[in-house]
Amino acid sequence: MTGLARDAAAFKTALHKQDYTSWHSQPPGLQPPQPAAPAGEPEPSKKKKRPKSNVVFSQPADTGTGTNINTQLVYLVNHLKQNGNPMRLQDLAIITNTPVDTDKVLLEKFKGHDRVVHDPKTDLYSYRHDFNVRNKAALLTEIQRQTRKGGGLSVRTLKESWREAPQAIEELEKDGEVYVTRTLKDGQMRMVFWNEVKPTEEQGGMSVEKEFHDLWHGLEVPNDVDLLKALASEGLQATASAAPLLKGGMAKKKGKKSAPRQRQVRITNTHLKGTIDLSRDYVAPGAPQK
Repeated sequence: MTGLARDAAAFKTALHKQDYTSWHSQPPGLQPPQPAAPAGEPEPSKKKKRPKSNVVFSQPADTGTGTNINTQLVYLVNHLKQNGNPMRLQDLAIITNTPVDTDKVLLEKFKGHDRVVHDPKTDLYSYRHDFNVRNKAALLTEIQRQTRKGGGLSVRTLKESWREAPQAIEELEKDGEVYVTRTLKDGQMRMVFWNEVKPTEEQGGMSVEKEFHDLWHGLEVPNDVDLLKALASEGLQATASAAPLLKGGMAKKKGKKSAPRQRQVRITNTHLKGTIDLSRDYVAPGAPQK
């Protein structure tokens, strides 16, 4: 027992020499006790934070592809469009969670859709885009064809057909092959046209130098008052706008009001003429006359 008592005394001595300045090393038993709330006062209740929810209650919940055959068809065609590559029918059924591989009616509608292309050799399904473009040369050919018809191509439509179309259009623009119109707000590409005039010094088509750009934008258009004074000082006169035409036809002549036209009255019940005087009120027999 003397050895056990000696070990206990040595443990207590080491325990008192331990440094508890750091709260990480301080054991929970040596922490100062929290003051108790006085009697009669309720204990402060801890407010529980409500968990954040990303549910938008004003919008209907996404219940998946549903059971309606037309809804399932929309899901199938949209996934085929977003994927961009040919797919097997079994993969489409698994990814979209639709019975297109077992439901014959849904399969017939899917095959008969105008945007779905089925390759019987490989048994793959792909989405039919507006333009079959897969490289820069085919893109330039399609832009040339549309420009010869008198119009350009929408960059958004080309991007749906080929995801790398915007990068290819920027490269063609740098080479001077196409013209691109952009939005004023953020400069995004909107329409693309073929540049028929190649940028050469002999034929033209070169970009205007920055000096002329600055001169052009530096010109200020005078206001209406100053413009009229400048024209008068040069002996000129501003052109008058044409008088607007009256939409109501010929204008009515001012003068005396004409008398109202008397409409002819058609007399009916002519077969009673001579027997009953229709110009007088009817009086019952035996009634005193007024």
